[in-house]
Amino acid sequence: MYAAIVHQTNLPPRYASFAMPEARQDECLITVNAAAISHVVKSRASGQHYSFDGTLPFVPGIDGVGTRPDGQRVWFAFPRSPWGSMAEFAPVAEQHCIPLADELDSISAAAMANPGMSAWAALVTRAGLRRGETVLINGATGSAGQLAVQIARYLGAGKIIVTGRNAAVLHSLGADYTINLTDESDALRQQFARAFATPVDVVVDYLWGSSAELILTAAAKAKSPTRFVQVGALSGQDICLSGAWLRAAPIQMMGSGIGSLSLPQLLQATAEMFAVAVPAQLRIATTPAPLSDVETAWQRDDSQKRTVFVIS
Repeated sequence: MYAAIVHQTNLPPRYASFAMPEARQDECLITVNAAAISHVVKSRASGQHYSFDGTLPFVPGIDGVGTRPDGQRVWFAFPRSPWGSMAEFAPVAEQHCIPLADELDSISAAAMANPGMSAWAALVTRAGLRRGETVLINGATGSAGQLAVQIARYLGAGKIIVTGRNAAVLHSLGADYTINLTDESDALRQQFARAFATPVDVVVDYLWGSSAELILTAAAKAKSPTRFVQVGALSGQDICLSGAWLRAAPIQMMGSGIGSLSLPQLLQATAEMFAVAVPAQLRIATTPAPLSDVETAWQRDDSQKRTVFVIS
């Protein structure tokens, strides 16, 4: 079969022939229709993600959309190593397959699965968001952040605050309060202080770095009872965490991702997200591409549009 193949972690995957998998007991062989590039997929392919098992060569991709041998269309996750979702076929445990509604097309489902799951898990599984609460999405202009805004709105958030560096996207989100992270540091501190003038119940943080420091400082000064959920570190920076921040206010800090959530929890969060995707009219921008273009597509900036490989 043909697949994207990682031979070296410092190079993009190459399109080539790879060994055909066979399904074991309690597995099914999925005919893959679509698979998306995500931050975790790129991180695993580079050998930098903590869930990478060191096997080379391997097929990247932790999830996708495909059809079971009986013709049922499903979203699937975590094919057995060294196979991944960016291939014509993938061996997948039966319990890792979730049926999809006919109204949700395969490209959109593949694109929204990973960011939608992370947003749903952060807001629902980890933070336990309640209707009427205030939510701050730190890093709302990427595809994951935009889905988090849509999901928070569907879940009944009373107020939504968003941050990001793309002013046009920020203002297109329809949030109650926007903070442009390109502003000067003094102006940013003032904006976060205004944001926390009334309690911010939940923070979903995709950035970490200096913006997370400003948020935690503002929460501590406001003595805001905030549930801070750390999802990603797109800013690429560590923070200086003062113990005084945690002593000064009832701040709960937690992570959300592979490890902090069990595999059944991740699958449950994805199933719940897909169950509301159609009624909530969740939307995600996509760039479809043939799998044979993987080397070029791999290096594309897909922060605003999720690259989805169309395979069959």
